[in-house]
Amino acid sequence: GPNLGSLDPLTGKIVRFFDPRQGRWSEHFELDGALIQPTTAQARATVKIFRLNTPERLSERKLLLQLGAYSG
Repeated sequence: GPNLGSLDPLTGKIVRFFDPRQGRWSEHFELDGALIQPTTAQARATVKIFRLNTPERLSERKLLLQLGAYSG
C-alpha cells in the first residue's frame, strides 16, 4: 500500500515502518518466545500496524518455532 509509516504508540510521533531491505531485524526486534518485542520506534509502529503479535500469529509462530522453521 501507499503507507510508509505510522505513529509510534509510545511517543505518538510519526515514524517510518521497518524496512527489511534496508534495516537489520536484530537492530529493531527481539524474539521473546513467540512474541516479537519491538526495540525501536520503527519497530513499535510496525508491530502495531501489521498486528504481528495477535493471538493467531503467536500460535502460528509458536508452532513454527517448535518445528524449527522460524528463526526471527
